[in-house]
Amino acid sequence: MTIEEAQKTVDTWITTTGVRYFNELTNLAILTEEVGEVARLISRQYGEQSFKESDKGRELGDELADVLFVVICLANQTGIDLTDALARNLAKKTQRDSQRHHNNDKLK
Repeated sequence: MTIEEAQKTVDTWITTTGVRYFNELTNLAILTEEVGEVARLISRQYGEQSFKESDKGRELGDELADVLFVVICLANQTGIDLTDALARNLAKKTQRDSQRHHNNDKLK
């Protein structure tokens, strides 16, 4: 699925199953919750925290998909073409960081 297809698929889901988009502030709060769930799972899978009973059955891919879903919702409702935005962002990063990471002794 392309990013454009994902944006269209989410929009269709929202307007049929979800009825309508939550407002932008509500979606920002939901995004914060979802990122917190990713952080919780990573701290248990790859960090030093132990799993709790409530963590069982959670999958990182599913939690990341929740984050992506809300990001797409925010893009859709604010008129952002994520394909274009990502291309521009990568171009910016490439120009800005073309030598920065190669010269970072911490990464060698």
